[in-house]
Amino acid sequence: MKAYIKAISYYLPETVVTNEELIKEFPEWSVDKIVNKVGIDQRHIAKPDETSADLATKAAEKLFAEYDIDKSSIDFILFCTQSPDYFLPTSACLIQEKLKIPTSCGALDFNLGCSGYVYGLSLAKGLLLGGIANNILFLTGETYSKFMHPKDKGNRTLFGDAGSATLISTDGFAEIGNFSLGTDGKGAKNLIVKTGGMRNREKVDDVKFDENGNPISSDHLYMNGAEIFNFTIEAVPPLIEDTLKKNDIPFEEVDSFIFHQANKFMLNYLRKKLKIEESKFPYFMREVGNTVSSTLPIVMYEEMKTNNLKGNILLAGFGVGYSWGATIIKTIE
Repeated sequence: MKAYIKAISYYLPETVVTNEELIKEFPEWSVDKIVNKVGIDQRHIAKPDETSADLATKAAEKLFAEYDIDKSSIDFILFCTQSPDYFLPTSACLIQEKLKIPTSCGALDFNLGCSGYVYGLSLAKGLLLGGIANNILFLTGETYSKFMHPKDKGNRTLFGDAGSATLISTDGFAEIGNFSLGTDGKGAKNLIVKTGGMRNREKVDDVKFDENGNPISSDHLYMNGAEIFNFTIEAVPPLIEDTLKKNDIPFEEVDSFIFHQANKFMLNYLRKKLKIEESKFPYFMREVGNTVSSTLPIVMYEEMKTNNLKGNILLAGFGVGYSWGATIIKTIE
């Protein structure tokens, strides 16, 4: 038995925040500066009462409608998020009820960020090859906007909210290959929300501002951009090498390298460092921003629309944790 990606869809919240709107709040920035630095024109932001589970549910509904999928065929729900509706119950259980998927299905959440889509594919493949499930609804949903300080121009420029839905099954348009996965918890402090969990449950209201006017707060999303960049350029090249080795595919035979859409500067640096041709390195962040675990399926969906998702495709995610992962998917002729 083999595992395949059978269908992909995604959903974006209705509220859009453009660069022009952001520079009204941060006049020291310019539209050109934002675009040149991160490659993003706009990002979609969830409403105050709209959660990651809501975004994932809407993505699933789009998937079912777009591909005429029978909900009763779903026998497992995987949901990747770092912004769940509650500590408990599991958001995947709430999604099962919202979608009216049969109660005979399994359901669970897992907490990962930018590597989450690759990890989710590995979990889905394991469930399928282990004979535990046959049609896995793999969802991602993230609302980082709810973690951000209003004065955090860096993160507000970068991140957008989104949900995605992927059907993993015993047949489909792309076979899922072998995985290379990695973790280094020493980097946890460089991308973190310190309060709200059980380690530091209560907010501490300790916001201060650095020399560039960026807020540093235990109660909000903190990202050390320089350290995240350094981690990425060190971790990704060996990740790509190991993934190619595990799939027995030469570098030259990869038709597309789809990387987590972190930001334009980082991706261009990685592409040049790895000597990847521009024609093999698709981008799709300008209209949506960095949507965390949803970036890879969004790029894949957009590549499918233009008939460019073909051949051997290397998927790579990397970020918060630190965590990283990659695999090869091979489309079926």
